Amino acid sequence: MTELVVRRLLIDLNEPFERHWNGGDAFRTAYFNALSMSFPAGEQFFIDSVRGAVRRLPKTADAPFEAQLKGFVGQEATHRRIHALFNGQLMRQGYVNGWEARIVQRIKRLAGADPRHAVAITAATEHITAVLAEHLLSHPQTLAGAEQRLRILWLWHAAEESEHRSTAFDVYRALGGDETWRRRWMRTVTVFFVIDMLRQTLRNLRHDGALLCFRTWRSAASFFFGREGLVRHAYKPWRAYFSPGFHPTQQGGELASQWLRDNSTQYVAVN
Repeated sequence: MTELVVRRLLIDLNEPFERHWNGGDAFRTAYFNALSMSFPAGEQFFIDSVRGAVRRLPKTADAPFEAQLKGFVGQEATHRRIHALFNGQLMRQGYVNGWEARIVQRIKRLAGADPRHAVAITAATEHITAVLAEHLLSHPQTLAGAEQRLRILWLWHAAEESEHRSTAFDVYRALGGDETWRRRWMRTVTVFFVIDMLRQTLRNLRHDGALLCFRTWRSAASFFFGREGLVRHAYKPWRAYFSPGFHPTQQGGELASQWLRDNSTQYVAVN
């Protein structure tokens, strides 16, 4: 297992940013804002589920995960903190985060359940975010015109999501997680993720007064279904999760490593 590096990003999110910070594009801004709104609660859940699961492993089995767990928790905690700052700016712009409340309610329903369910949910969500990250790293024009510090924020986050994509998956297997449930949770998580993402994006656009603008929907159609669109490029790597011999490392991570090497002046390692 590769030891994960915890990095502190050298950007300032205490300064406000423009409402349509992503190149003036209302849809692309609303979409990324929606994703950010899910991160603090979601990433705390990932930390809790993986950390709790590793503690349940026999002492002879948890040793391989110790260093990786430390890096995973450190990276996710850093993401949670920096997106809380980003979301604070959104709140000051009048946006309302409905996604976070739904995440919190679903987490409550898992109380008392077999911990493997929480880890399977984490592994599925981490796969989805890794697929999204790979698309962003290979199509950085999605952030064309974005303010530099925000462009760095999203590409750094994408690189680290790709980097720790297998942690929860490996813990789930170490716990003896069932393959049928692994696939079931991916289907369930995908449905909730897509619906919640769309709901929050539409809510953000409604707040902007951009929901009924033609150029908003033109941008959305291009982003999702264009030649370089998310759906076209993400479907196969998402679908691969259902293959019997699947492992997250089969989908590479070279773009993430390259970005981290090329942008080493944008962060400092803290472990």
